[in-house]
Amino acid sequence: MAGARARRGPGLLTLSAIGFCLMLQVSAKRPPKTPPCPPSCSCTRDTAFCVDSKAVPRNLPSEVISLTLVNAAFSEIQEGAFSHLPLLQFLLLNSNKFTLIGDNAFTGLSHLQYLSLANNNLQTLPRDIFRSLDILNDLDLRGNSLNCDCKVKWLVEWLAHTNTTVAPIYCASPPRFQEHKVQDLPLREFDCITTDFVLYQTLPFPAVSAEPFLYSSDLYLALAQPGVSACTVLKWDYVERQLRDYDRIPAPSAVHCKPMVVDSQLYVVVAQLFGGSYIYHWDPNTTRFTKLQDIDPQCVRKPNDLEAFRIDGDWYFAMADSSKAGATSLYRWHQNGFYSHQALHAWHRDTDLEFVDGEGKPRLIVSSSSQAPVIYQWSRTQKQFVAQGEVTQVPDAQAVKHFRAGRDSYLCLSRYIGDSKILRWEGTRFSEVQALPSRGSLALQPFLVGGRRYLALGSDFSFTQIYQWDEGRQKFVRFQELAVQAPRAFCYVPAGDAQLLLAPSFKGQTLVYRHVVVDLSA
Repeated sequence: MAGARARRGPGLLTLSAIGFCLMLQVSAKRPPKTPPCPPSCSCTRDTAFCVDSKAVPRNLPSEVISLTLVNAAFSEIQEGAFSHLPLLQFLLLNSNKFTLIGDNAFTGLSHLQYLSLANNNLQTLPRDIFRSLDILNDLDLRGNSLNCDCKVKWLVEWLAHTNTTVAPIYCASPPRFQEHKVQDLPLREFDCITTDFVLYQTLPFPAVSAEPFLYSSDLYLALAQPGVSACTVLKWDYVERQLRDYDRIPAPSAVHCKPMVVDSQLYVVVAQLFGGSYIYHWDPNTTRFTKLQDIDPQCVRKPNDLEAFRIDGDWYFAMADSSKAGATSLYRWHQNGFYSHQALHAWHRDTDLEFVDGEGKPRLIVSSSSQAPVIYQWSRTQKQFVAQGEVTQVPDAQAVKHFRAGRDSYLCLSRYIGDSKILRWEGTRFSEVQALPSRGSLALQPFLVGGRRYLALGSDFSFTQIYQWDEGRQKFVRFQELAVQAPRAFCYVPAGDAQLLLAPSFKGQTLVYRHVVVDLSA
């Protein structure tokens, strides 16, 4: 018997093993269990209806083609929130408290035909949120509080070209668009392009003037730096898109370094407070600056500003004298040097010069800390400047600049005490059109960037103010503040596709700002 049991044992074990294997095979052929419907939802084979959900349910069957969320207990629809339901055709998210929809929230829903976001608290929508929904037939956005600013400009454009049926939606704000139908908003009403000046480069040294110039197709910048006894020349690096050190001209008390390219030759007029002023010439053979000539210190004792210009083909430069005993002087190029041509406005502590060549009548405006600015007009018969009159409205302008807007000519005059002034030429005289607060101002500069006109106004006691010209009001409006310490000049430099504003500082680093254009509808 024992032997018999021993003989039957292996057979029984074999049958048991075969049975177990068969059970495994049957089990392997069973379809996977359908995930349970979330507690907050009721589900059928291909639909789900969810109430009070704390998030978009993640454990729904992938075959669901219709999903409804009502009274959801969350306010943000995050990016890719429905990507686990690629077969969705109907998505009803109405009557919730959604305030924010993430970028690409509906990504992956290539079969979606109906989308309802009605009666939520949406004020804006991500740009192009519906663009990936290729076969969307119906969209319902009613009952939201849309803010019709630049952030919905794309929606207006999309509504004008989509084949999707969209129920009428209305603006809740701003007041000028309140209760307007979004579909009817004119695109021209959206002024979505703005600009900004952002810090681009910091030059780790003070400076009191900055002058850009082109030489041999390269862009350079000459800065007067009395603190390091030099006129520093920087070169624009088109690869690195930065200003780089290039050369230095010795100048112990430089207040202005004026580059001039005459007959393809580069000269730099170096104005110094003490020790006389000089003219240097760039020698391309030795690649260095060499002194060309001295400027008689008896004519210009205490220079403060330089202007270079051409009249009837001849090159000139004028140097403002701010001493009691000197005179603002005009120099003319002749063959191999600059020679004294005319003395102007003696003993008046002149601080700034501005050359204006309008209507074929070259003029030189001289501002002074002791009297009203004087206007000189060029006499072609005498080949000299002749006094034409004074700008009597501003008795003590530290700096004078000009610009044209349309057919009108304007002067900008900065004052250290009192308001700076904007004046318009009325045919026979200047009239004041605007006063700008500017206590402690020694520098201002109007400039034009891509059709936008700005004015930089510096101060020793507060931030630099950037104003923008309002064409409708014919005035400057405050635009931006720049944290520049004691600016002594402002210089606009177009460097390829980089539009730069330099702010040489007497007390701190010289800052380089870049003008950028910002699309608020993006």
